[in-house]
Amino acid sequence: MNKQHIIDRFVKYVTIDTESDPNNPAFPSTEKQWNLAKVLEKELKEIGMEDVELDENCYLMATLPSNLNYEVPTIGFVAHIDTSPDFTGANVKPQIHENYDGKDILLNKEENIVLSPDYFDDLLQYKGQTIITTDGTTLLGADDKAGVTEIVSAMEYLIQHPEIKHGKIRICFTPDEEVGKGAHMFDVEKFGAEWAYTMDGSQIGELEYENFNAAGATVTIQGKIVHPGYAKGKMINSMLIASEFINALPEDEVPERTTGYEGFFHLHHMEGKVEQTTLSYIIRDHDMDQFNNRKKAILDLAEVLNAKRGQKLISVEIKDQYFNMKEKVTPVMHIVDIAEEVMKDMGITPLIKPIRGGTDGSQLSYKGLPCPNIFAGGHNFHGRYEYVPAESIVKASEVIVGIAQKVAVKFK
Repeated sequence: MNKQHIIDRFVKYVTIDTESDPNNPAFPSTEKQWNLAKVLEKELKEIGMEDVELDENCYLMATLPSNLNYEVPTIGFVAHIDTSPDFTGANVKPQIHENYDGKDILLNKEENIVLSPDYFDDLLQYKGQTIITTDGTTLLGADDKAGVTEIVSAMEYLIQHPEIKHGKIRICFTPDEEVGKGAHMFDVEKFGAEWAYTMDGSQIGELEYENFNAAGATVTIQGKIVHPGYAKGKMINSMLIASEFINALPEDEVPERTTGYEGFFHLHHMEGKVEQTTLSYIIRDHDMDQFNNRKKAILDLAEVLNAKRGQKLISVEIKDQYFNMKEKVTPVMHIVDIAEEVMKDMGITPLIKPIRGGTDGSQLSYKGLPCPNIFAGGHNFHGRYEYVPAESIVKASEVIVGIAQKVAVKFK
């Protein structure tokens, strides 16, 4: 595949702002996601895809028809067009660093923002390659515009090389994945694939079919405001109770102190005054029993602290967000095996590990579309130090082509 052509496509996508909004219940959560969706709609038609349809919820689906004279399963590839609200995605200015030398990369001279392998040692895997970064003032958007680039590039390549045999392929680009809604309006029946792959992983070789079980917890603490000069025995400071609640949870079970299959409680937002304090947590665990125990621990702690004060000052609302796709993928493990075989055929070492997060694939798997996750190539998502090697985007595109070929052979 032509690396420069793929770089140009990726740069075009990331310079279109598609940041989603967790506080807007509309679908999609931001109007600007339509801008990229419409660009992609036009491009898919231009490269020769069929059944190109952008629906009222900003889901873009298209078909590459089979060129076989026998039937094989219809497979799919999925990526999301939105970028994370954790860091601004407006006015992205990609920087291209050819033949990376293994040293610090100066992202922004004026602000002295440096991407250093001393801190981000994964960079050293990519010496000699072309590294695409931000200018240090925005995220890059490789999550998941690298995945979008890879799917479009793979479809274009298959269309331009009809000698490569493949079955029917369906693709879909979704909105609002970063705010947990990417699969909510996904029409699995209309998509019509037997299984699919999300192109939404990180470093080259990643292949994932396990993810966290996830819930969000809102803890509301009621206080009572009284003039501090006359407050003895009367004032109830909700912020102090909130502090007690926070400190009562296991201090080592937080994101910055856990890895692999280890779960956590993550306090990601708090807002308070004397009269009321709100704590927003996310709860994560790969094991369903431990996940349920974590939710129970939050509820039990509220009861204990309420009993200590003899009144109900703390209330908790917990909402499940998504579940571990392993339960739905394990019965059809051949779909993971196919991707693993393709990577090995290409000389890529598969990195099969649990996702410490979720993808559209986790929700899609529970909607009846088993959906493992494949690397898209990026690192340091959701922040100013995000980067992606161009060679990884090319390799991921080739993996898609390889999976299409492998399915045509295996199911003959």
